[in-house]
Amino acid sequence: MNAGESLPVGQHDLEIQGNRQAWQRKPRLQAVYRRFHEMIASRLDRSVAGLVVELGSGMGSIKEVIPDCVTTDLFANPWLDRQENAYSLSFADGSVSNLILFDVWHHLRYPGTALAEFRRVLAPGGRVIVFDPAISLSGRFIYGLFHHEPIGMGLPLTWDAPASFKAADADYFAAQGAATRIFWRREAPERLSGWEMVEATPLPSFEYFATGGFSGPQLGFMGFWRGLDRVLSPWPNLFAARIIVVLRRMV
Repeated sequence: MNAGESLPVGQHDLEIQGNRQAWQRKPRLQAVYRRFHEMIASRLDRSVAGLVVELGSGMGSIKEVIPDCVTTDLFANPWLDRQENAYSLSFADGSVSNLILFDVWHHLRYPGTALAEFRRVLAPGGRVIVFDPAISLSGRFIYGLFHHEPIGMGLPLTWDAPASFKAADADYFAAQGAATRIFWRREAPERLSGWEMVEATPLPSFEYFATGGFSGPQLGFMGFWRGLDRVLSPWPNLFAARIIVVLRRMV
């Protein structure tokens, strides 16, 4: 897949089904994802009334850490709670307290249009929590070499959908550098008007890479890789591979 290329949206569900099979035979991958989900859980603002919702839930494993999370995806699957499209959510205005996007932001071709919809469903003070790839020096190398999705750091940002766009027209899009550009490198910060940037923390993630992800071979010595992440965390420009972002809806 090349940067900016459009694929049928059904490609997303094909990947979910393949990932689900890999998930069952990779307990170390499950453990890493649990730690990722614990990071997300620690960023929830429970003082705001409303639902906790995850978009693009895939296998729905976040419920192991956040049991009350409403899991959703573009495609209906029996293990998920609801079918939702990020550009046209079925939740009522102001009914959501925390909206979680795990490996979803880089699939939004029109992030500004999606953010407008997120703002509609969030209660005042509600949060969007993004967990996505981070493109550091090593991140660029590893994602570029071992991941099928394009990095897209030089791809023009198309913030808003054209007037003729309908949510049902959403295609399969990927640019793994999207969160890095918007939240870490702060390209065009004026586009986040109406949002408070509570946090944008890039993180090393060699422990995740050592699991082989959903398609690669798994390495041993997981404790070593976890310790390496801690040691390398002071140098995100060199070693970050994930970023966790918290946006707060301003009144």
